[in-house]
Amino acid sequence: MPQRPASHCVHGLLTTGVNPIDTVRGGSPTARCAPEGGPDLHGDRLARPVAALAPAGVFALVRGLGLLVLATLAAANDTRLGDALSAWDGQWFLGLAQGGYDGVPAGLADANGVRAAETPLAFFPGYPVTAATVRFLTALSPIAAGVVAAALAGFAAAYGVCRIGELVPGGSRRVGLIMVALFAASPMGVVLTMAYSESLFCALAAWSLVGVLSRRWLFAGAMCALAGLVRPTAAALVLAVGVAALVAVLQGRDGWRPWLGAALAPLGLAGYLGWVAVRTGSLTGWFDLQERGWGTRFDGGTATLEFTASVLVSGQSVLEVATIVVLAGGLWLLVVGAVRAVRGELPWPLVVYGAGVLIMDLGSNGLMNSKARLLVPAFVLLLPVALELARRHPRTTVPVLVAVALGSAWFGGYALTAWPYAI
Repeated sequence: MPQRPASHCVHGLLTTGVNPIDTVRGGSPTARCAPEGGPDLHGDRLARPVAALAPAGVFALVRGLGLLVLATLAAANDTRLGDALSAWDGQWFLGLAQGGYDGVPAGLADANGVRAAETPLAFFPGYPVTAATVRFLTALSPIAAGVVAAALAGFAAAYGVCRIGELVPGGSRRVGLIMVALFAASPMGVVLTMAYSESLFCALAAWSLVGVLSRRWLFAGAMCALAGLVRPTAAALVLAVGVAALVAVLQGRDGWRPWLGAALAPLGLAGYLGWVAVRTGSLTGWFDLQERGWGTRFDGGTATLEFTASVLVSGQSVLEVATIVVLAGGLWLLVVGAVRAVRGELPWPLVVYGAGVLIMDLGSNGLMNSKARLLVPAFVLLLPVALELARRHPRTTVPVLVAVALGSAWFGGYALTAWPYAI
């Protein structure tokens, strides 16, 4: 009887939604991949590392496509690729990585062109510290170190996102890998490989949520605390972890661990906001810096509604129209996720986190065109799409994912090279 090639085993492992750990332990997928004459040990040895590297491979393929399109558009628009990857607030993050809060290079200013002594405090320290560490360990240039730091965090996020796809009801390795593809192909997924803080925050948020789903409360709280040092979006994560821990306490589950997890969760965010308050002499110091320097404050969505009405009436640019479509899609996915959570088909802490990110995004004013970028951390909203695509035949799923990846590649490349404003 002829043996089936190892490639057949790898394909079966990656497309059947099997957890590779279960496969290694001798589950039925390994048996199906084995030739009828006996176990295919060579296939097993090949399948295990391929399965382990699958999330990284999917993330690399999607983001690699994005970088290729970005490089093409950068050349067409007389923009250096390095400048594109460190655009917008990337210069601030790199400046902090080089000189800290008291040694940011000259020339950096807020959106009004003003540079006060307290202006650098508007940026959280987590990503600059990570970029500085990468530069110290590798002796790379500041831009290269920042991009490498973001890319490494992106790979860590990919594994966390994949694990979430495996842990949800009806989840599997296939769902997880589709989630990774959708996450990497977010409309502004290009930011995951820029000198920006989104990829690091997403990595910490994803693994914190993994901790919640697996009831590892200390791990969830610690990851949430670290996320609070990266972006203010951590407030949504603190809410999700805290409420989930409270429910566990009320149900009498897991003893003292939910208490400690909930106590750890807000430490990073509260600690940094408190430090800025001391430095500025105001309890609302960080919020004052945001409003004074970038015109950003929570207005309940008034500015977003006005922006939406203006764009729908005038249609000033493709990017602005696309931004409205992205925001509308986020709202729709939240509704779908909430319905599934009520039915018990999705863990409600994920929906709480996604809702928190979306509310913080839609409810603030400031730079309207940054709203698609600010939705990247709301990757949990993609779960209903991933679950549905996982039920489809690969002949349907793969073309959909390719189309989404191409759309994301163009959107991010256009925003960085052709759109003349900051996002």
